[in-house]
Amino acid sequence: MGETTPANGATDREVVIVGGGPAGCSAGVFTARYGLDTVVFDRGRSSLRRCAHLENYLGFPAGIDIETLYELFHDHAREAGCELRSDLVESVERRDDGGFRVELQSGDPVTTDRVVAATRYGGEYLLSLDEAAMVTTREHDGEVHETFDDSYPAADGTTPIDGLYVASPSGASRQAIVAAGRGARTALSVVEDVRRDRGVPEPVADHYDWVRRRAELDEEWDDRDRWREWFAQRLPDDLDPESPALASVRESEIDRVFESYVDDDEIERRRERGQERLLDHVDDDLIVERARAIEDRTAPERADD
Repeated sequence: MGETTPANGATDREVVIVGGGPAGCSAGVFTARYGLDTVVFDRGRSSLRRCAHLENYLGFPAGIDIETLYELFHDHAREAGCELRSDLVESVERRDDGGFRVELQSGDPVTTDRVVAATRYGGEYLLSLDEAAMVTTREHDGEVHETFDDSYPAADGTTPIDGLYVASPSGASRQAIVAAGRGARTALSVVEDVRRDRGVPEPVADHYDWVRRRAELDEEWDDRDRWREWFAQRLPDDLDPESPALASVRESEIDRVFESYVDDDEIERRRERGQERLLDHVDDDLIVERARAIEDRTAPERADD
């Protein structure tokens, strides 16, 4: 199968994520919400599917069945902007002109700038990149096995290979909620590296993905000049904040800050939409049953009116 290289050295995708479980989908939410063209490859065999009923994932007081949880994961990733594709990644190889070539079991190969590994068991598909460093030997039941070294990635998911990130397997990927956090932390590393590559200076390259209340924006910080001062104060002395390149980056960053503030009407709209989207994943019969219970409970109150 010949390599398909887009014109002008471009790649098909900015981010490829291998694994559609908690780590992979969590990573995809953060990269896609930043605007990075992200595809998640999910072979449908996540280790979490071995769980009978998940009872320690925060936000579900009575636990949650695995099928519904996966629907929520994938719905959220798609809502953020990810494409989810059902295919097995067989190998990831370095391209001579930078980036990676991702070989798939059934589809055409995909080229990408960055790869996030997010599969709980095994990293064999990565070994062509740096096998000597990625493989370790471990003894189990008296036998010696070669396995992916889960200490290969740093705590933030970065690796010695530029553009390769590992959310899982890693020593910190046990338990679904921990894996989701690991995926998010790794995605932040991806986003921050992209920001540096796009000219955002190191002192302000950190990325925070959150929405703020417009009412909390006081007069001082509701002023572009105040943010320009903040930006300049964080730059080293050898960088001129008024240079054309840095001034452009600065103004884009200020735009991003102001876009993160929403008013009360927008907060309410998002609250209602969030509740409605949750209902999409609740059994219809349960919704009808609860609606009837509410109707019965409120009927005497309406009669008194």
